[in-house]
Amino acid sequence: MKNILVLVLLVMQSSWVHAGITSIFKDANGKTNWQILANWSSGTLIILLSIVAVGLYFARRRAYKANIELTEIRKDLELRVKDRTATLDESNKLLKHSNQLLEDEVSQHVVTSDRLRSSESYIKDILTSMPLMLVGLDNEGRVTQWNKQVEKVSGIPATQALGKTLWEAYPTVSIAPEQIQQVIEKNTPIHFKQSLRSVAHYDITIYPLQGQAEQGVVILVDDVSKQTSAENMLIHNDKMSFMGELASTMAHDINVPLQAILMDLKSFQHTLADTANVEAAADDKQARQLNTILHDMSDKGEQVSTIINNLLSFARSRHDKKQLANIVDVMENAIGLANDVISVSANLPFSKVTLERNYEKNLPLTPCYITELQQVFLGLFRHACHALEMKMEKTHRAEEFTPTIKIILAECYDSLWIKIQHNGMGLTNEEQMYLFEPFFSNKAPEADFDAGERLSFSYYIVTEQHQGDMAVTSDLNVGSTVHIQLPINH
Repeated sequence: MKNILVLVLLVMQSSWVHAGITSIFKDANGKTNWQILANWSSGTLIILLSIVAVGLYFARRRAYKANIELTEIRKDLELRVKDRTATLDESNKLLKHSNQLLEDEVSQHVVTSDRLRSSESYIKDILTSMPLMLVGLDNEGRVTQWNKQVEKVSGIPATQALGKTLWEAYPTVSIAPEQIQQVIEKNTPIHFKQSLRSVAHYDITIYPLQGQAEQGVVILVDDVSKQTSAENMLIHNDKMSFMGELASTMAHDINVPLQAILMDLKSFQHTLADTANVEAAADDKQARQLNTILHDMSDKGEQVSTIINNLLSFARSRHDKKQLANIVDVMENAIGLANDVISVSANLPFSKVTLERNYEKNLPLTPCYITELQQVFLGLFRHACHALEMKMEKTHRAEEFTPTIKIILAECYDSLWIKIQHNGMGLTNEEQMYLFEPFFSNKAPEADFDAGERLSFSYYIVTEQHQGDMAVTSDLNVGSTVHIQLPINH
C-alpha cells in the first residue's frame, strides 16, 4: 500500500503530469475551472480512500491469520514450557537429592579425614614420644622414620636423616647392611644385644614390614643400660656377700690347723734348743740347717696367718653404704695387702717392685666403698705385675730393667685423680680397646685364664659403684698408665 501511494505521489510530481492536470482545470480563456478541480479532487480522494480501504482489508486479514498462527504458536510454546518446567522440576528434585547425597558423602569424608588425621597424629605422637629408638628403612636402606629418641641419642635431626641411607645419615651405626637384607629376604625378625665398652647396653630388634607394597624394615633399639646396671649391681652385691662369707669361712677353717702347726713349730724349736744345749751341739752344721728350715717355716706360717687376717678384715669391713675415707690410707692398706698376697712369679713378687709415691698433701676425704676400692687397687697392681714380668722376660740382662710402679694421688676440679703407672710391657691398640670388657684374654682358649690380665671388675666398681671414670694410656715400649677419677663431696 505504501508503495502504491509513493508511486502516485511521484507520478503527480512529474512535470508532464503536472502540465496535463493544469490544462484540464482551465477553460478556453485560460482561467481555472474550480468546479472541475473540486470534482477531480474528490474523485481522486475517493479512489485513494478506496485503495486504502482495500489495503486495510487485506492487512486485517493478514493480521487475523497472523494472530491465529501466533495463538497456536503461543499454545505450543506454553505446552513446551510446561513440559520443560516439569522436566526442570524433576531435574531439580534429582539434583537436590544428588546434592544432598553428595553433601552427606562429603560430610562422611570430612569425618573420615578428621579421624585419619587424628589417628595419624596419634600414631606419630606415639612413635615420637616412645622411649624406644625407632628407625624405618625402605628396601634400599633409606630412612623413612626417625623418632625423637633417635635424634636425642645420635644428635642427628630427622630432617637431615630422612631420605638418606642409614649409613649415610649415621655412619657410626653398628647395624650392618647384610642384617637388613637378611630380614627383607627371609621376612623374619632378628634380635641381638649390643654393649658399648660396658657403659651402654642395647637390645636391638629388626622387623620386616608386613602388608606393604614396598618392602622395608623397622629397627627398634631399647636402651637397657639402667636395667643391666641394676642387674649387675645385684649380681655384684651377691658376689661380694658370698665372697665375704667364703673368705670368713675359709679363714676360720684354715686358721685353726695353722695355729696348731705354728704352736707345734714353736714347741719343736724349744725342744730342739734344749736338746742342742744338752748334747753340746754334736752336729753343729746339721742343727743350724734344721734351725734355718724351722725359721723359714715359721715365717711362711706367719705370712699365711697375715693373709688369713686380711681375709677376715675383708669379710668384716664390707659395708652397704659409702664411707668417707682417706684415700692415702686406703692406698697404703692396699699396698700392704699386695705385699702379702700378690706374687705373679717367684722371680717377681710385689714386694720386690720399686714403688714411687707421689701423694698430694691435704687430700679431702673421699666417699667410697673402702673394701671394693682396695680390690680395684689390688687388681691394678696385679695387672702391672703381669706387664712387668713380661718386660723382664724380654729383657736380656736383669740389671738393665728396674720394675717400677708409680702411684699419683691428686685433687683437681672437685675430683680425686688416681694414676697407677708402670714401666712394664705396654698394651696394643686392640688390648686397650677391650681391656675393660669382661673375659678379655689374648691366650688360646685351652690356656688357663688369669684375672690379672683384665680390668673389667675394677672398671665396674669405679664407674658403676662410685660413678667415676676410668681410662688407660699405653705404649708398648714405655708402659701403661691407668687413670681413675672419683667424685668428691666436700
